[in-house]
Amino acid sequence: MQVEIKTYINSVKSICPELTEQELIKFSEKLTILSLKKKEYFTQAGQLQNAVGFIVSGLIRSYYIDDKGNESTVRFYAEKDYATHYTAFITQQPSKYIFQCLDNTVLVLLSYENMQLAYKHIPIFEKYGRLITEKILKMQQHRIESFVFQTAEERYLDFMKHHPDLYNRVSLSHLCSYLGIERQTLTRIRQKLARK
Repeated sequence: MQVEIKTYINSVKSICPELTEQELIKFSEKLTILSLKKKEYFTQAGQLQNAVGFIVSGLIRSYYIDDKGNESTVRFYAEKDYATHYTAFITQQPSKYIFQCLDNTVLVLLSYENMQLAYKHIPIFEKYGRLITEKILKMQQHRIESFVFQTAEERYLDFMKHHPDLYNRVSLSHLCSYLGIERQTLTRIRQKLARK
């Protein structure tokens, strides 16, 4: 088994330890590996996302472009994250988001078709699917609520608390876009916090 696939399988086992070695081997045979260079795209807006990408190494940003041509960053996906517009994936509808690599990135891909086969032939795998769905839903809800209930400073502090490893890996313009603030605002927030 290739190292990248083994990394993904270990992640699957940590979430759903009751899967047997036989089931995991059977499942792993359906996986593929995709290597992308920095600035390459995992998926484009308007494109059908045929596979969920588990990030073994690298960093991906999802964003959309509004009707004025402005980019808004939705999320960053780093190692052990699932790069996906999950709603579009499970409904097999075109995604509204662009997924672009911010670093050279290696993903293990699970196609929609093979996920459905795993659900059918490895019943316990449905538990894994449910737990991943719950994880994605919690992250999306947290993101929505951060804009409803938090100030810009609180969103910044929350990002630093939950993603300290990403701070030096993303550009300030992408971070500002993610936080929904202007660059000057981020500068003011950082200066204020430095004085504390």
